[in-house]
Amino acid sequence: MAFPPSFIDELVARNPIEEVVSQYVSLTRRGSNQFGLCPFHGEKTASFSVAADKGIFYCFGCHKGGGVINFIMEIENLSYPDAVQYLAKRVGMDVPEDEQYQSRYKKQERLWALCAEAARFFHATLYSPAGAEGLAYARNRGLGQSTLTRFGVGFAPNGWTGLLDAMKKKNYTEEELLEAGLALRHKEKGTVYDRFRNRLMFPIIDVRGHVIGFGGRVMDDSTPKYLNSPETIIFNKRKNLFAMNLAKKSKAGRIILVEGYMDAIALHQYGFDCAVASLGTALTEEQVNLLSKYTEEIVLIYDGDEAGQNATRRAMPMLEKSGLKMRILRIQGAKDPDEFLKKYGADRFKLLMDGAENQMEYQLQTLARKFDLQDDEQKVSFLQAAAELLASVNSAVQQEVYGIRAAQAAGISWDAMKLEINKALKRRVRREKKREEKIITNPAEVYRTGKRAVRYDNVSSARAEEGLLGLICREPALLDQVDLEPSAFSSPLLGRCFALLRERHRAGLRVDLSCLEGFTPEETAHLAGVLQGQVDPVSEDALNDYIARIRQAHQSSKTTVPADLMDLLGTMKNKQNYNT
Repeated sequence: MAFPPSFIDELVARNPIEEVVSQYVSLTRRGSNQFGLCPFHGEKTASFSVAADKGIFYCFGCHKGGGVINFIMEIENLSYPDAVQYLAKRVGMDVPEDEQYQSRYKKQERLWALCAEAARFFHATLYSPAGAEGLAYARNRGLGQSTLTRFGVGFAPNGWTGLLDAMKKKNYTEEELLEAGLALRHKEKGTVYDRFRNRLMFPIIDVRGHVIGFGGRVMDDSTPKYLNSPETIIFNKRKNLFAMNLAKKSKAGRIILVEGYMDAIALHQYGFDCAVASLGTALTEEQVNLLSKYTEEIVLIYDGDEAGQNATRRAMPMLEKSGLKMRILRIQGAKDPDEFLKKYGADRFKLLMDGAENQMEYQLQTLARKFDLQDDEQKVSFLQAAAELLASVNSAVQQEVYGIRAAQAAGISWDAMKLEINKALKRRVRREKKREEKIITNPAEVYRTGKRAVRYDNVSSARAEEGLLGLICREPALLDQVDLEPSAFSSPLLGRCFALLRERHRAGLRVDLSCLEGFTPEETAHLAGVLQGQVDPVSEDALNDYIARIRQAHQSSKTTVPADLMDLLGTMKNKQNYNT
């Protein structure tokens, strides 16, 4: 969104990145930067860095990065204009009116209203003759009248334009239904038709009460079993959870996290009003951040199959890093919570939940199942693996409690187990210290060897382009000596960044990443990594060297024979040889 550049400059200046980040992350100064545990992914070693002089943050682990506005967008799950509003409110600044922002917000309001009307249409259809099959299916699954009403469950009729025709009568356009993900356009004919047909419909409602999307379930064995709304300007499945609008009001003091809509609805129907479900994805950092705003304890209930266990293992470090207390419930005697409740009832489920394992219990038991503890070699392997696991726990009490359990399972003494844990702990400390030293002393190498979202066609030129950007961000006055055009850059991304920085310098504005607009989160993170990896001294000799390398690479690319011409020359040569 296009806010006045001078306003963004002042906003960034009045919100120093180190002050804003320190509200979420405990930072410690090491060298010229500050480091802490990344708030965007689970880690034990501090890989998250803040460079106050450059106005950027960057994580060498998950590779997120950017300026203070980008940080608030990530940590608070906000759009760019909403993050600007957030920071402005933090320092008491008035936000100027922005026509583009107002236009986007009005479009959001329009789509919220459209989705609410669609939910009413689906719910009404469920009780009409067209929805008889869906109503019978819902009741057969045990959903009572009050539950259907509470969740707004509906039915998409088995036709091509049922919703489309109904919404047109309410003055919504085909384009709006396409934007809301409620309709599709035929690739060949160009006609528009309903996305959801002959499915039981579950409205997805955000924590503010807006209907933002839908999940549609088939009533037979056809696929896909669930069809969810696509990503839209009002719906992001990574940032929302099904039934969170209801669970946030619960007095249970915890939130139950399950895999499917039907599991969450069944739990609510049986009195567990704190249940939520993910939206067809593995648990995300954004969803964990959302959960942490409403509870301090999570009960994780995923299916007991291999996919469910893998999902549990992926979720554990994220939940642990967020500071949430976590327990893991293994469903016994049923494949999921919905089936268990129907077979055994709410009281039995409550007993099962009260006995849910905590994270360490779950991990130790899962680990023990991988080894034959009657075999001496496997017993040793189990104890070594258990020691590595326990070495990752910061609490000495937890290490002893669970270390004793591991020792008892393998039939050895606690003293022997304690020695093994201490050895594992020393190895872990050495590894973490080595990694921290590497990040602090050579951030450029850590950045270059890490995962990168942007690849270069001409690596040699791009390295010079990165170096040039690093120099001018640290010393903007050097821009007056750069007689290059953005088209000379081999990397379009680095060229765009150079052009914007030069434009800002000529206008007398800040020259750093914190104020740049128009880049995707991946591009911004890449640029932040580029700058965070720049540690060489600022000098005119380095500047001139970078310029010469960029210019030389550009001239070389202009004299290279194009691929299509090479093909033509090859064809002509073949013909000549044939004639000869």
